[in-house]
Amino acid sequence: MMGAVGALVTLDLPADAPALTLPWIITFGPLNEDEEWEPVVCGPYERAHALALAEAVVADEELMAVVEPLQPHVTAEQILGDIAAARLAAENEDLETAALDDELAGYGDHDHHHDHDHDDPDHTHEAPSVDEIRAGFARIAAKLTA
Repeated sequence: MMGAVGALVTLDLPADAPALTLPWIITFGPLNEDEEWEPVVCGPYERAHALALAEAVVADEELMAVVEPLQPHVTAEQILGDIAAARLAAENEDLETAALDDELAGYGDHDHHHDHDHDDPDHTHEAPSVDEIRAGFARIAAKLTA
């Protein structure tokens, strides 16, 4: 979808898609390749609210807004499953999609920084438990409703 100035990108889903009931986020970034700044991520919102907010922001600004569902996975395996599905979908892209990717190349490029030290021997790569993740969901929900 195109606004008057900016661009809005979202998934084209059937009316009964389960993803429609998930929380959605908006990622705002520069539309112009000459601009370079870190994307701004907002949300979570209900899908209709995310779309309306994104449309309002890009209407008069040269921005790209990507509206997508949050996947509240609670295991590393679920995340890896989505990554595998995304990789498979990327391998099966048609030429039109590849041309669009070329046009948008660099939109998501940024330096990758972490708040932790990879050389720290006390740092583990163990995923949090399902209970820890669900408790985190509850803390986030409490912050959003406070």
